[in-house]
Parts: sequence; C-alpha cells; structure tokens
Amino acid sequence: MNEALAIGNDVYRIDILGQKDALWTYRLKPSGEAYTVQPPAFELDGRVYAAELAGIRGTGQPERLRGGGTEYRFRGDFSGDDRLMLEMIFRISDGSPVVRFAYQLYARGEERFLTKNGGTDNLVYARLELNGYERLLEVQLSDFNELTHHYRLTENPVTGEQLDHELVFAGPLTVASNDRYAMLLAYEHGSPSTDLYIGFQAEHAQSLALSMKAVKGNYCHMERVDADVGYRSVWMQLGAVQGDTSSLAEAYRTFVLRHMSENAASRTPYIFYNTWNFQERNRYWNKKRYLDSMNLTHILNEIDAAHRMGIDVYVIDTGWFVKTGDWSVSPERFPDGLARIKEKLDGYGMKLGLWFDPKAVALSSEAYKAHESCVVSWNGVREKPHPIWETEESVRMCLVSPYGEAFAEKLIELAKRLGVVYFKWDAISQYGCNDPHHDHGGEMASPEERGERFSFLLSLKLVEIARKVSEAIPEAIVDFDVTEDYRCVGLSFLEAGKYFLINNGPYFPNFDIPADVSDEFYNYNVFFQPGPARSMLCRSAYAYDKWIPSILFLTHYFPDDPAPNRNISIASLILGHNGIWGDLLRVSEEGADRIRQLLLLYKQVREDITASYPVTRGEAGSNPEIYEKINAANGRGAVVLFANSFGLPFDRPRPVRHTYITSRQADPLVWHTDNAKVVFDSIGRAVIEASFDRADAAIVYFGVSEN
Repeated sequence: MNEALAIGNDVYRIDILGQKDALWTYRLKPSGEAYTVQPPAFELDGRVYAAELAGIRGTGQPERLRGGGTEYRFRGDFSGDDRLMLEMIFRISDGSPVVRFAYQLYARGEERFLTKNGGTDNLVYARLELNGYERLLEVQLSDFNELTHHYRLTENPVTGEQLDHELVFAGPLTVASNDRYAMLLAYEHGSPSTDLYIGFQAEHAQSLALSMKAVKGNYCHMERVDADVGYRSVWMQLGAVQGDTSSLAEAYRTFVLRHMSENAASRTPYIFYNTWNFQERNRYWNKKRYLDSMNLTHILNEIDAAHRMGIDVYVIDTGWFVKTGDWSVSPERFPDGLARIKEKLDGYGMKLGLWFDPKAVALSSEAYKAHESCVVSWNGVREKPHPIWETEESVRMCLVSPYGEAFAEKLIELAKRLGVVYFKWDAISQYGCNDPHHDHGGEMASPEERGERFSFLLSLKLVEIARKVSEAIPEAIVDFDVTEDYRCVGLSFLEAGKYFLINNGPYFPNFDIPADVSDEFYNYNVFFQPGPARSMLCRSAYAYDKWIPSILFLTHYFPDDPAPNRNISIASLILGHNGIWGDLLRVSEEGADRIRQLLLLYKQVREDITASYPVTRGEAGSNPEIYEKINAANGRGAVVLFANSFGLPFDRPRPVRHTYITSRQADPLVWHTDNAKVVFDSIGRAVIEASFDRADAAIVYFGVSEN
C-alpha cells in the first residue's frame, strides 16, 4: 500500500485507490471494518465516464483549517481518457469518525460538456456495497409539518418495498446498520423533502447497495467543463462507529457541533432577543404600524430590559433601514445611525444583530442602479415591485448572479461600520428565477433547466455568502430564516451558519379556522398569546437534537408573566433554542429578576448543555415530558420537567408528580426550582421528584453556584 495515498486520524484510515470498484476505502480503527466508496460517474458528451484513476498524486501540502480540521487534496487522470482529471478533497477532524469529501472534475485540451441524453441529470456521486448490513434508515431534516408549521427531523426505515422498486429518497443522511456497526452517507445541500435535487437509491440484489445520485438541477445540459471551469460536487460525508444507530447519532451530533463548520460563533450558545414579536403585538393588539416601535427611545429602553434579563445578542428586526439594497440606517427613526444603541450594547457586553431580506432591493437604491440586470425573472417576465414591511417598494434580486457577491460585500461593510455581528436573513424562497443571463444556465439551457439550476445553486450560494462574511468577521453569525415552506433546509447551510426555525408556528388557516380578511388588524397567528401553548409547539422541534445540535435552530419563547409561564419558557429555552421575544417592557420587575436568575445559572453550564447528547422521556405536550442534558464528561448540565395537562379550558387543577432518575451521573452541586426535590443514588445518579398543581416546569441545574 502506498502510504503517501493514505490519510486519516485516530478513528479511521482512508486509502486512495482509484480503482474501478474502489476509488477509496474508509477503515475503522482498531476493528478494521471497511467501507469501499466507488467512483463518481459523469455523463460527458453523451457517454458515461466512471472515475477510475491512474497517476494519483497529492496536490500541495495538507491545509490546516480554522476550525481545527485538515484538508487533503489528490488528483488522478481517468484511465479511459487521460484528458479528464478528478480532484478529490477530504476534510478530516481529530477524534471524529466523520469525513467530509468532495470532487472536482476537469477536462484538459478541448472543452467537454456535461449532457443529459436521457432528459434528466445523469450523475452518480457515490456508491457503496454494504455486505453484511441488513437495515437502512433515512434521516430527513426538511419535512415541513403543517400541523406545527415548521420543518422537522424524521427517521424513516427504508422498507423492502422501496428496495424492490429502487425508489429514490431524500435523506440527506442515510444510515446502514447491523448488530455490530452503524455507518452513514450524507450530502450537504438543502431543499424541502418533497422536492429532491439529490437523493439516495438502495438496491438489494446479492447484497445491500446504496447510491447517492443527482436528481435535478445539478447541472445543465451542455454545461462546459474544461481545465479552468471544472464541475464541483457538493460536500458529502461518510462516517461509522462500532455500535448502534444511537451511538452513530451521538458521534454525528458532535461532528456537526465541533468539526463541520469553521465558524465557531455559529455554535456558541448565546441568548438572543429579537424585536419582531413586539412589532407584531404592537400592530395586532395596539393597532399601530410595524415600524412604530422602531425608534431610538424604545430600542434603548428594550436594551436595558434585555440586559437586566441576561440577553447576550439584541436583534433589531425589520425597519431599522431607509431602504433595502443600500441598507443605510434610517435617520428618521435613528438620527445618530445606531451609535447610541451600539454604545449601550457595548457597555453591557451585548452584541448587535440586524434583520435583512437578502434578495430585496429598493427601486431608488444605488444597489438597484448597479445591478438592475440581476433582478429575478421567470420566462422573461420580472416580478412587480412590492413594499417591504412599510418601507419603499422593492424587487427581488437573483442571488445566483453577481448581486450575490455584492450582498456579501455589503454585509461585511456594515459589520465594520456599525459593529453588527448577527445577521438574520429572511424571506428567501428556493424558487423563482430562470433568467439566462445570470449564473445558473445560459441560452443553451431550457427555461425549466435554468429554474432548477437556480434552485439547486441557491442553497450553495447562501453558504458561500455566509462563509465570506464569517471569514472577514470571525465573530459573525448568519441566521437563515426557514419559518415557511419552500426554503432550502438541509446540511449545507450548517457549514457556515444556523437556522431560524419557528416564527409564530401555525396560522388559523392551517387548521381551517375562518380568518377575517376584512379586518386590517386581524391576527392570523394561533400561538400568539402568553401561556404554555407556544412553548409546547416550539419544543416539538427538539427532535432535531438527536442528530443536529439544537443550538443551530434558534427559536424564541415568551417572557410574559405570571411565574409558571416564565418557568415554562426558560425551561424550554435552555435546552438549546436560546431565544426570547415579546413585550420586555411589560414584564414585571419580579419576573425580569427571575429570568435573570435562571439565565445566569444557565450560563454557568450552557456549554455543557450544548455539548450533551439528549435523553428524553415523552414528547412535546405529553405527560411526563422530561429532558436530560447532562454532559457525560463532567456531570454538569440540566434536567427540565414539564407538566402540561390540567383539563383546560375547564381549569380543574389536580396534583401531578413526575419522578425521574438521570441516566448519567450528575454533579452534586445542585440548584433547582422550589417544585423539585433532588437526592442522589449510590452511583451518583440524580433522583428528581417534581410536583405541580398547574401547567408549569421544574428546572434542575447540576454544577452551578448562586455565589
């Protein structure tokens, strides 16, 4: 074996082979369990070429990455056509069983063209034969559930019927397991699970086999490939453990948290406040405009209240700007250009965040004048201008065009000028442009192809923009709002940022409840009132935490009085969603002080809670509903217990008691709410008894001190 073509870490070894049936192998240490990855196959000029390689060599020295991993690159020539060359890129992290890999196809000499002679994408990214593996599990990240009106994670066993018919399914993770090992293959892209651009296909002939293949939008017919303009695949992932699927999920969760992104700020468990919910309340309840609270006095007062509660990041939602595109601070609403706001935040040690609609550009803006050719169009027709939240009429721009680069530069400039480090991106649909003059297919591609190519590339373009911002501003956090359907949710954006998962949840029309459309101030939002209902809805999203750290799905909870409401909200927040919004200025002094107490205790163990693999009992809204987030390495963290059912709307209280024994040993330094009691058993596990006489929550912190 050529050791120069072997890489790895203390968990696995990769050998670069370049063979027809084995481009490279992944071998677990110390067991030697091996997985053979077959080469990608491309349709070029009407013929399928599999990347069997000769003359494989490393390209340059391994590169140490900002996030601590190492990148390796190898190149080889196609054995059947040495004018074609494949570059293989691997990213390996110490201690993690997951490798990220991608391919780049080049053509020397005369240019070559990717083709679709069958009318559809003809590209297989990877194929593995899984001898000795009996079970396949699809892990979806982008199942949009209209009952809760948010994206969710679902686990779906691949059935015998799917294997018989070789159906393509979404993923983006697929897990194969037997009684000794579990392995996963995944791709980094994003789309609703009902609209595939990349998918998996499993077959069961002599043994189980799994392929990852293009479905649509991965390229256009007659897309050029040459020595300079190669074809780049998406990032893919492969990993394995000796153990079951749960062991793999825990290892994968750690990989996403610690190793997948070079932007550590996106994984930091800050506590966020966003002005939007108060802006909505001000409109629906007080019959004001959305932007009436966008003024210096109100924002300064809110910052004082947010600091008192323990907020780390204060986010000003829509209305801080004059017009979209140029993103200048409104002199009418903020005469000093946010200077006093930033001064106050700095004095409190808080960070500034701002809302953006990345695709919106006002008609009178300099951005529109410079990039008018980048307006989205469909079949040659541009969308009509429309107002953006009580500001000037704007048009949508195509981010898969030169405007995408201009938007990235604008964010970097604002970060340096205003000190903003958190960027909330809103209203980005995955669909809507097939203009032949942008960067997603030219005149030779059909309008349908250009539209699909736009949707495919948008997910990757958002990553590129977010990555550029975080490279220029290392403490930057980019948050992609995916609170509505038709937004590209998947693994790709988690390379550079995080998701803003839930706005208000379902609207009344989701439940077929009539809406009074004649009332200008009619509130469509169901879960808008103070109380436990919104928290139950939001906690359903913690299903992600099995595979993806919950810190990457920002969700906001209400701070409203009375005390049980606050307990429920803070107990829900500290599990990782980390957001508060609402009317901060109407929270009582007692309530604000209680929130601060609970959050200061949380801050002592928030890194432990973020790192810990979840142990749960019950689901959101059930009785009991219990979450254990204790760091197995040191016993620090928290357990929260919820009491949800008390006969509402008839309100006939009755005592409820939950008893829970932690699965892990817990730090003996304990703080708990008054409705809980804690003792320890002989091996250091906590035995918790919580009593309730109404809908409420009990919080138990381990490893904290009030001093």
